[in-house]
Amino acid sequence: MILSWLLLLSCNKTEYKNEKSGIAISFDDHFINEWYTLRPLLQKYNAKVTFFITCSDSLTLDEITKLKQLRKDGHEIGFHGTIHGKSTEMIDAFGPQKYAETELLPGLKYMSDAGFYPTSYAHPGGNHNDQVDSVLLANGFKILRDVAVSRQILFGIPLYTLAPRIMNRIYYDFNNEQKVDALLIDQDSGVTENEIQDAVVKAKNTNTALMIFGHKPLYTKPGNGEYGFNVSFLETILKEAKKQNLKFYTMTELTEH
Repeated sequence: MILSWLLLLSCNKTEYKNEKSGIAISFDDHFINEWYTLRPLLQKYNAKVTFFITCSDSLTLDEITKLKQLRKDGHEIGFHGTIHGKSTEMIDAFGPQKYAETELLPGLKYMSDAGFYPTSYAHPGGNHNDQVDSVLLANGFKILRDVAVSRQILFGIPLYTLAPRIMNRIYYDFNNEQKVDALLIDQDSGVTENEIQDAVVKAKNTNTALMIFGHKPLYTKPGNGEYGFNVSFLETILKEAKKQNLKFYTMTELTEH
């Protein structure tokens, strides 16, 4: 009887430990048609993600329809700035109000006119400071996502390399933090399948949510001017997340658990 009780406690402890563990995947910029083609893959793994939209003034009726279908699928539509500008330079040069009037308010108006009311924000180029963050939070955003890069290269020379499993800032520990970092998984990021699998396992073992992001879905190596992630690499991530029984979170959902 005592042995059975101890085993029950052990099982319950394990279940509790991993009850929130998950993954939050997001995509940036304005690759709406390309993202839409990911629907079957995302549905295959019952995954939900966040799409951060920039240049919302150029949204076509077809793109709006596709975004609404993605939202209906359970995905989140976030905001990535009106002009994708350098926020720190704008706020230093023009002040908080002019920054908001340039980078935030026009794009948010276009979004609301299209039927979207974003509560998550991805910093364009990962460029921001505390003053920028204060303006964003004052405009109703619940979570602000920055950029984390595991490999940094300048003029072909590696400056540093960090394994994702030791980059603690890319794991959300459900402490209501509103300023977060996500790991870049684009093809030029250098992140390997083994590294991302290790990162997924770490999220499972630490009861946290791994945050990652990319740009354009690609099926071959990037052409001139292209930047994005390999779709087969994304499927590796989805498959490992499913294998580890991780929950899929949208970015705003992270702050609600």
